[in-house]
Amino acid sequence: MKIRSTIGRWVDRADRLNDWRRHHVQQRRPPGPLEIVPYLGYGTAQRLMLSGRVLRLVAHRAPQAADPAWRNLVAVYRRMASGEVPGARVRAVLGEQALEAEADGEGHFEMTFEPAQPLDKPLWQEVGLELLWPVAAGALPVTATARVLVPPPTARLAVVSDLDDTVVWSNVRHRLRMLSLLLRSNAYTRKPFAGVSALYRALHRGASGAQGNPVFYVSSSPWNLYTPLRDFLRLQGLPEGPLLLKDFGDHLLFGPLDHVSHKLRHIEQLLAAYPALPFVLIGDSGEQDPEIYARVVQAHPGRVCAVYIRSVDPDPARHAAVARLAEEAAAAGVPLRLVADSVAVAEHAAQAGWVSPSAVDDVRADRREEATARVA
Repeated sequence: MKIRSTIGRWVDRADRLNDWRRHHVQQRRPPGPLEIVPYLGYGTAQRLMLSGRVLRLVAHRAPQAADPAWRNLVAVYRRMASGEVPGARVRAVLGEQALEAEADGEGHFEMTFEPAQPLDKPLWQEVGLELLWPVAAGALPVTATARVLVPPPTARLAVVSDLDDTVVWSNVRHRLRMLSLLLRSNAYTRKPFAGVSALYRALHRGASGAQGNPVFYVSSSPWNLYTPLRDFLRLQGLPEGPLLLKDFGDHLLFGPLDHVSHKLRHIEQLLAAYPALPFVLIGDSGEQDPEIYARVVQAHPGRVCAVYIRSVDPDPARHAAVARLAEEAAAAGVPLRLVADSVAVAEHAAQAGWVSPSAVDDVRADRREEATARVA
């Protein structure tokens, strides 16, 4: 504990020094090449919410499956050391409507469009972005395109999923091991839990196979890893969906984490954005997902149709704690199930009518294929 506390203090000092550098040193630099990194947004035909970040442009080499550990380490360091542009101003254009926003101290900006007329095209909306300040004299315009998810009318539920130890093994209960795993892997070499890809595709497609149910990924991973995480989801065949991440800092590794408030805040926003959709919540038993989701069940009666918790903590006391939460959720009419794998989730979801019966066979096949590939 003493060693961990000492390391935590040093990381805290490093984080504060980085803040000083960002707010005082970078302001004195000439603008140089900059970029807008848009994040996948979400909304409805009446309201679109989007965000992104303004950074100093750094050329990132695309990862390869055969990359050695040292190259992964360099890639992660370059992303963690990203040069944010505090106070940057960005204009967003959607049709005839334009908005402007100023980035915060981390280079983040957020915007909300409320079109005069409801959008008549569901699914992904495209919003043009342009950097207004800072702009170097004679430099080409800095532009990007943000994409915003609008669930189709056929959607029958929404899925909120954790990432670490839920979709992919991260060892998040042991911070230093988690950091070591992160530094030794990339989007190609990290693999999801067996059957996860097929399960999430089934939930996205729904019972009819064409419902287009939205999937949201809420994680305590830092925004610096947004692009590698998107690459991971794409490469592993997981449904495309907004990632709701956190700012980078020592709290991600050593502090008590504001994991609970972060997840609750984003789930509350999603519930408010889609009042007509029931939600499926997916997490793991390693940290506080069962407690967080149980609070959502109690605070929002009738909004959650199921909670699935991947069992990653073998401690009997943890199993007992989750069992107590399951009893409380059951009293509210919501199944909260501690599951061993993706097949158990698929079987329950098929019985409830949320995925097609054939999806269970797909998840089993996906699990077999991934297990075989790992042995090979």
